[in-house]
Amino acid sequence: MTETSARDRIVRAAAALLAEGGREAVSTRAVSRAAGVQAPAIYRQFGDMRGLLDAAASYGFAAYLHAQAAREPAEDPVDDLRRGWDMHVGFGVAHPAFHTLMYGDPRPGVRPTAARVAADIFRQLVVRIAEAGRLRVDVERAAEMTHAASCGVTLTLIQGGDPALSEATREAVVAAVCADSPAARALRPPDRPVRHAVALRAALTQVAGDLTDAERALLAEWLDRIAGARRHPTSP
Repeated sequence: MTETSARDRIVRAAAALLAEGGREAVSTRAVSRAAGVQAPAIYRQFGDMRGLLDAAASYGFAAYLHAQAAREPAEDPVDDLRRGWDMHVGFGVAHPAFHTLMYGDPRPGVRPTAARVAADIFRQLVVRIAEAGRLRVDVERAAEMTHAASCGVTLTLIQGGDPALSEATREAVVAAVCADSPAARALRPPDRPVRHAVALRAALTQVAGDLTDAERALLAEWLDRIAGARRHPTSP
């Protein structure tokens, strides 16, 4: 058996045990038996049980990633964000062992691989909204708010919370970060520069090809300051 095939069998075995019995079911003995390997092979491949659990969570999360990649983008990028939220929450509720492994055991400065991938997916969805000129705050803040809120809602639903909480929270986040409805698109004058600054900042690499590195850096700094003005208002 090659090292690659051994690793794959170990990960698949750990993911199956995790799905069937939760984290407690993923023991060295159980994984060794299910994968047909000796215990030292597990530690040689993953270092420790935490490394194996991280790999198993990423493997289980791959189904969500496959569905995300397969679907056609919505015409409205805000609707795409809504669908991404619903898929993320749906995955967590359907696979609580994987979701709680990704988010339910936080360690300072450490984020499991699958959680980092999920955060990046939300960021990509938010970038589309920014490029359309419909983001009220900067990309990083909007992506972090959306990801954090969806994770918290999912953990609450896993614990038996009201299913209607997901849509209500999703729409509250959308209203906070997006110029979504026709009424919201007619933003108050103080908000309009922020929206356009965020849009230009998101597209800066595409539209600033004739600028020098120093000019691009300066423009990026100005746009970031304008985008941050709404979060950190100052007196005139």
